[in-house]
Amino acid sequence: MVNQSKCKMALSKIDGEIDNIDQEKYLRQATHYYCALEKPLKFGPAVDSLPDLISALHREFDANYVNIEMVNHLMLAYKSNPKEWRKYAKFDRYTYTRNLVDAGNGKFNLLILCWGEGHSSSVHDHADSHCFMKMLKGELREKRYRYPNRGGDEEQQQQQQQQDHQHINDHELVEIGDKPIPVNDVAYINDNLGLHRVENPSHTDTSVSLHLYCPPFDMCNIFQSNGKKIPAKVTFWSKYGVRNKANEQ
Repeated sequence: MVNQSKCKMALSKIDGEIDNIDQEKYLRQATHYYCALEKPLKFGPAVDSLPDLISALHREFDANYVNIEMVNHLMLAYKSNPKEWRKYAKFDRYTYTRNLVDAGNGKFNLLILCWGEGHSSSVHDHADSHCFMKMLKGELREKRYRYPNRGGDEEQQQQQQQQDHQHINDHELVEIGDKPIPVNDVAYINDNLGLHRVENPSHTDTSVSLHLYCPPFDMCNIFQSNGKKIPAKVTFWSKYGVRNKANEQ
């Protein structure tokens, strides 16, 4: 289990030490310490609509220093309104779709992912970026896995090994979490917290989720059950509500 207080103290230390910083380097460094908020900040700003959320995100990313807790707060504070996001929600019969809502001036990507009945992703990483995932409709289930052969908190690794009831090859995927994500909840992950696989467990209802990636990336790795990773290009099924046939998944 992640020590939330430890994460916050480590992140605060970095916040206090860095003044004039490179935004991308800072965001990637913050993945080593950040673990996510479970509730909106008590005195954080309200977010009344999807356009409000997009405007607030642009303001946060305008400066070199990005308050990642504020980004987390904004994602939590927004409440799903289908009238606002329906135009971006493009479904495919055979696979989940990734639909670009805002490119964030190259500093973040905001996407809507549409999941048909029973659709799922592969097990994948996030190219050392932050990934916030908010449910807009239906429910998704997230399964997390330890990142194979990745250096990290030795104490956490030792605790995990003690919990394993049998010898596990370091190259095999080891499941470390499994939870549902209901409407308006936000899940957060980065590569230091592990890999994940996301699926729509329903065979009768579709699901829609809102994702924020920062920094944005166009390549990631997908993982087989034996831990072998395969580079994969990240594409968009649509952009700004318009089908992007040139980059079909």
